Amino acid sequence: MRLIVQLLSLLVRGTALMLGLVGAGLAIACLGGAWSDRLDAFTHVAPLWLMMGVGALALGGVFARGGERWVMVGLGATTILACAVLMLPEYWAAWRFKPTTPAASDLKIIQFNVWHDNRTPEKSLAWILSQDADVVQIEEGGGDSWPIVKGLRDAYPFASCDKITRCETWIFSRKKMLARGGMPTPQPYLAGAWATLADPKGAFTVVATHYTWPLPAGLQQAQSRKLAQTLAPFGQKSTILSGDFNSTPWSWTLKRQDKALGLRRWTRALPSWPAGKFSRVMAAPAPFLPIDHVYAGSEWHAVSVERGPSLGSDHRPMVVTLRRK
Repeated sequence: MRLIVQLLSLLVRGTALMLGLVGAGLAIACLGGAWSDRLDAFTHVAPLWLMMGVGALALGGVFARGGERWVMVGLGATTILACAVLMLPEYWAAWRFKPTTPAASDLKIIQFNVWHDNRTPEKSLAWILSQDADVVQIEEGGGDSWPIVKGLRDAYPFASCDKITRCETWIFSRKKMLARGGMPTPQPYLAGAWATLADPKGAFTVVATHYTWPLPAGLQQAQSRKLAQTLAPFGQKSTILSGDFNSTPWSWTLKRQDKALGLRRWTRALPSWPAGKFSRVMAAPAPFLPIDHVYAGSEWHAVSVERGPSLGSDHRPMVVTLRRK
């Protein structure tokens, strides 16, 4: 019996040491993402490194003794500190936001990657229509999600695209579209659409986009620079931008983008992926990565920022209500 207890203690302490070493190493590598796009790819899963640090701190503090305990606790604390540098500003901004009651004159926007493998497109469409939003912006509007596109085309008087078989990103609006278009074609490829909408307080432009994954490194950063150049002619005061950026707010890539765009990101620490059964063999009880974001220029102020339910997509929708100053 004593031997079994010793073996279990050794297993727990070994696990604590492994969690501390791996968590600390990768969390510190994330800080190097400020200079390296390759290292920045590790920052997107910073919550995982944070859990490793907490595990090392707890297991080492309880089961280890003497110098061994201090090593494990030190590794865990180092991991937590490095993750805090990355993540705390985002959660502080989320805590500072105070929602207010929306008014009838406010602009309600839905941002939703409906997923080309959507398992319940009719359910997704019914939920979107029930929100009665002024603007709906979707990505991956094809494949199994085609019924959603068709239903929204029937329900909304204005759409950003007529060539229904060629559009991956869509904007649907109750406000008249004065102009519309897609992203410039030169490389890097960037899925997206834009539309300038009529409004009594002055026309404004809404933009929807869809980034690639963080790997291979460099492509997502090139898309971010291209997006900033594309938005420049629209001005920073009234433009609204949303999309699936495949980029978390604690990544250096998104931190740089927030500064470069000159727009305010209103979706703060609001996880949207993964949702439900996001692959043939894997399902998620709850999302843990915030990769769907909504930005707005200085003329707009968010009065409500919410996350929608799981609707057959691997993403949860974002619902943001904006009030024009």
